[in-house]
Amino acid sequence: MLTRLADTAGVRPRATLLLVLLFVVVAGVVGGPLAGKLTAGGGFVPATSESAVAVRELHDASGRQASDGLALVVDTPAGAAAAKPRVAAVTDRVAALDGVARAAGPAAVSTDRRKVLVSGTLRADAGDDAVAGAALDAFAGARDVTVGGSVVADRQIGETVSKDLGRAELIASPLLVLLSILFFRGRAALLPLAVGVTTVLGTFLVLTAVNAVYGLNVFALNLVIGLGLGLAIDYTLFLVTRFREELAAGRASAPAIRRTLATAGRTVVFSAATVAAALITLTLFPQGFLKSMGLAGATVALVAAVAALVVSTALLGLWGAKLARQSRPAAAGRWYRFAHAVMRRPGPIAAATALVMLALALPALGTHWTPVDSSAIPKRASSRVVADALDRDFAGAGQTPVIVAIHAPSGRPGEVAAYARRVAAIDGVRRVAAPERLSGDVWQLDATATGEPAGAAARRVVHELRALPAPFSTKVAGDAAEFIDQQAAIASRLLPAVALLCGLTFLVLWLMTGSVVLPVKAILMNALTVGAALAPLILIYQHGRLTGLLGYTPNGGVEPTDFLVTAAVVFALSTDYGVFLLGRIKEARDAGLGEREAVATGLSLTGRVVTAAAILLAVAIGAFSTSSISFIQQVGVATATGVLIDAFVVRSLLVPSLMALLGRFNWWAPRGVRRLHDRVGLRQTSRPPTPAGRPS
Repeated sequence: MLTRLADTAGVRPRATLLLVLLFVVVAGVVGGPLAGKLTAGGGFVPATSESAVAVRELHDASGRQASDGLALVVDTPAGAAAAKPRVAAVTDRVAALDGVARAAGPAAVSTDRRKVLVSGTLRADAGDDAVAGAALDAFAGARDVTVGGSVVADRQIGETVSKDLGRAELIASPLLVLLSILFFRGRAALLPLAVGVTTVLGTFLVLTAVNAVYGLNVFALNLVIGLGLGLAIDYTLFLVTRFREELAAGRASAPAIRRTLATAGRTVVFSAATVAAALITLTLFPQGFLKSMGLAGATVALVAAVAALVVSTALLGLWGAKLARQSRPAAAGRWYRFAHAVMRRPGPIAAATALVMLALALPALGTHWTPVDSSAIPKRASSRVVADALDRDFAGAGQTPVIVAIHAPSGRPGEVAAYARRVAAIDGVRRVAAPERLSGDVWQLDATATGEPAGAAARRVVHELRALPAPFSTKVAGDAAEFIDQQAAIASRLLPAVALLCGLTFLVLWLMTGSVVLPVKAILMNALTVGAALAPLILIYQHGRLTGLLGYTPNGGVEPTDFLVTAAVVFALSTDYGVFLLGRIKEARDAGLGEREAVATGLSLTGRVVTAAAILLAVAIGAFSTSSISFIQQVGVATATGVLIDAFVVRSLLVPSLMALLGRFNWWAPRGVRRLHDRVGLRQTSRPPTPAGRPS
């Protein structure tokens, strides 16, 4: 297949590029508006969990949402009593909004009597985003009214994500251009730009189709942009470097392209397969947020590989020998000498490097899990202002309570009232509203717990409520219940997901190398890299450091789904760089070089490429540390840390030292497994290695 691609795109580059341009235009027109079609909120709780089922039952019974979606704070400097007409007018305006089932005002009065809360409950079938937009428009000119609530927060987070994407691109693009000129040199610096645009827009096109079947979360766009640009640069850099190596070996342009695709192109295919395999494991978790990230990540990896192979091949065929650069033999490079220096003392270097990596990973063991709460909303957003006011001035009034959906016959109100009194007696419950019969045998009971809506006290109340005996069916919902259900769902799928991640990674690396030792070693090294990369989440975000620099509000922990996404991305990229290095080591070994000489040659031929790719990818995805959304920041910070550690520590020190220690055993496989691999036919033709550009 790769040979046919070389003989078509490489021989007819202008026709190929014209087709690519047509595809990019179509992808931009069809997939460009994707951001406005994605859901901005939710996706952190499984649809089959008790809390989600309870909410649906209450929706069906009442025709309205189970808790208030709108919360408006009205400033009353002369006192709440004097502002009754104004509060009534605001309440009537909220009630008149299309999609609002009922409004209450004053729903609460601040402790200093200078603010009044007006709440709005949406119809169950209302469009949250439309209602939020209407509420913001209705009070856009009212200086005394601040509009917030969960539906407004979701809308403003979605808008912030779009703005943050633009800002991240604005910050990263000049740096990426300068670094591309430095690393690619000459007109080849245009290659990553062309491949990057094709990758991102192509992924948007595919995800537009996916979104029509399965609603994706808007946060997936951040992953598409950062990972798409990063992988486009990685794959393009690897292909260009190998093409220049083939030109330096004396090959003409057409044979050089064929050889490039047969070797580097094959590696790109394996690399994309490992990245997609790692990220697709996120779809095992029942949360929509994780499924969205898994689908988007796997898609962008595959699209990046196709875009890099097609666009790069066409441009290599168009420019040909104009891309040539002077080179030196692999044995003359600093990476070659460095590899041999490491392999002279492989035991101490491997042990010391592993211990340092373990020490870096230790903070990850102290992770404290916290839910997504108002601290994730940018401080300037009106929904954040309202959330802070509810917590500070209204003693938590207006926040989502612990909600109990009760199924009890309408003729048993006494038993329902008795149950409500038992709920009120639970330690940590501040107050309990009167049970409300919605329709048929469905009742709703709201209990306000001390502390945050999803805090430790509220979670204890949920556990006690779920264990509280009742003469009828009960289901508990609310923020605290959702967080408990989220953690339970993650725990139930974590081991299968890790097993699938390791199994798919093992399979792809085995198909590439034929060894059963190298895949196991790669998985263990990836685990060390993941642990070291996740440490900044704990050291920075959990402990509340660098808040001024990064502009986030700490909440004392790390959101668990964010942690999983970051771990999957770092694991995927670690395997990605491992594939680059192992591919060249195997090629050198198959060409007849000794074990250590093959390792040194492989590191010499890929050292500059991998480190340059890591720097470029760290810039591309690390730019999201500028996001106003804290858990988007966390993905950027941890991923940038992970790829740099992997390139500068793991590939430079741990890989050569361990390969020197194991020697021929690196390539061991049981006889039957070896025969099976030989029959699969995924080998490449070997030849003596030649220089890869200009090692440094």
